[in-house]
Order: sequence, then structure tokens, then C-alpha cells
Amino acid sequence: MTDKPSVSVLGTGIMGAAMARNLCRAGLEVRAWNRTREKAEPLAADGARIADTPAEAVEGTDVVLTMLYDGNTVLDVMREAAPALRPGTVWAQCTTAGIELVGELAAFAGEHGLVFYDAPVLGTKQPAETGQLTVLAAGPEEGRETVTPVFDAIGAKTMWTGADGGAGSASRLKLVANSWVLAATAAAGEVLALSRVLGVDPQQFFDLIEGGPLDMAYLRAKAALVLDGKLSPASFAVTTAEKDARLIVRAGERCGARLDVAAATADRLARAAAQGHADEDMAAAYFASFGEGENAR
Repeated sequence: MTDKPSVSVLGTGIMGAAMARNLCRAGLEVRAWNRTREKAEPLAADGARIADTPAEAVEGTDVVLTMLYDGNTVLDVMREAAPALRPGTVWAQCTTAGIELVGELAAFAGEHGLVFYDAPVLGTKQPAETGQLTVLAAGPEEGRETVTPVFDAIGAKTMWTGADGGAGSASRLKLVANSWVLAATAAAGEVLALSRVLGVDPQQFFDLIEGGPLDMAYLRAKAALVLDGKLSPASFAVTTAEKDARLIVRAGERCGARLDVAAATADRLARAAAQGHADEDMAAAYFASFGEGENAR
């Protein structure tokens, strides 16, 4: 292997496509696969080779990077890739899979002789496109020299949380971080909804908190998406956010904590999706405060 490993990217949605593009820009050899091939094909212009199957994508590559919808999808795709996986291949598992399936993913890696890294990323579309993600990583010291150029290409920072990917320390930290992101997103939507029904100009609220401890750039950014009607294209879609919220709730239940805010946020996101906002930015949870079909703008 050269100092620039070859990488197969399995999953080229909002995040995966941006990550693959940055890998190409960093001079790494990239193969890309997506279940819907049309989503992967634009990456050919960046130098990626588009594969028809997961097995074709991973054959002979040094690193497999998975960025798919959830842990079950990752397992299904990796099973399709299995005939072409070489022992010793590094697997950077970047999908937010929660804590329930990390052990199963690590077991799959062990069965096929893969070097497993639990490596979810923190960030949405814009930081993914600019290579400014934060990679949360857990995995063995041996193999890091192979995976580090990959993490450096997709992110501005790598935070190592442990040496055993199967223990899920990186995925646990990701859920903690996402619990805050989702709570803040839901709160931003409710601030706007309450302002609307009370006849308060949201700008008065922003002026009230400006520069103080309650002010928050994230609040203003998410509120602006709703107020300006710029919920598409999504930085982080409603359906994916709901999936993550339910992973958080289940993780809490499994470990002995009741997470009422996360549960309510999951329900709000589900209602927004049912109202037709599934593919919009998660800030569209705002619409869950109103009846279906009601003009909430």
C-alpha cells in the first residue's frame, strides 16, 4: 500500500457523496457505490470510479467507508460485499448506527478479518462538502496509519475515543452529541411556532437574547431556514433525524435513562414527515406544531 490508500465509499447520499468528493480531491483512489446508481454517477467527474455492486466497489481497496442510512442497511450492504473483502482491509464505519448494532458490525468484521473502526462523523452537508467534519473514531492502533489519510480528507478533526471499535465508544459519543443537536432543533421550531400563534415577531425574540448566554448561532441558522423557506436541499433530512432520535431513545432505555425530550422530538419529526416534509431539512420539525394542511409559514 502507498501512503495514499485506495478507498471504496459505500453510500453516496448527502454525506457520502461529499465525503467521496473530498477523498478524490485529496488524491486518493476512490470507488463509489450507491443502491441508486444515479446518485453516485456525478462523482465520476471528480475522478471516482463508479461501481455496480458493493463487491465490485471493495475489491482490492485498502479502506472500505460505509455511509448508509442505518446499521441494518450497513450489514446488508457489507454482506453483499463480502465475497470481495480481503483480510486486513480497514473498515471505517461512519454511519450513525446507534449502540445496538456496533457489536454485530464488529463481529462481521472479525469474521472477515477486517480492521474495524467505529467512526461516525459530526456535521451536516456544508461541513461535509468542505471537509470540515469531526470524525469520532475508535479502533486499534495498528491500522490507524491506513485510515488516518481518509479521516484527514473528510474531516478537520479526528477525536479518538478508544482502541476497540466494537465497544462503540465513538457511537456513544455521537448519540450524546446528536441528542443536543436534535433538542436544539426541536426547540428552535417551537420558538417559531409559539411566536406565530402569539403574534410575536420572531426578530423581537432574537433581539432579546442577542449577545447573551441564551443566544446561539445554531438557533438562528435553523430558524432562518424556516423563516426564509429554504428547507431544501436538506443539510440533514427529517427522516434521518427521526431515525437518530429513536436510536438515542433506545440507547437511553437500554442503559437506564428515560429521555423524554428525545422521544418527543422523534414524534415531532415523524409528524413533519407525514405532512410531506420527510426530505426537507430537520428544521421542518417546526410544522409538527400545526395541523396537517394548515398554512404554518
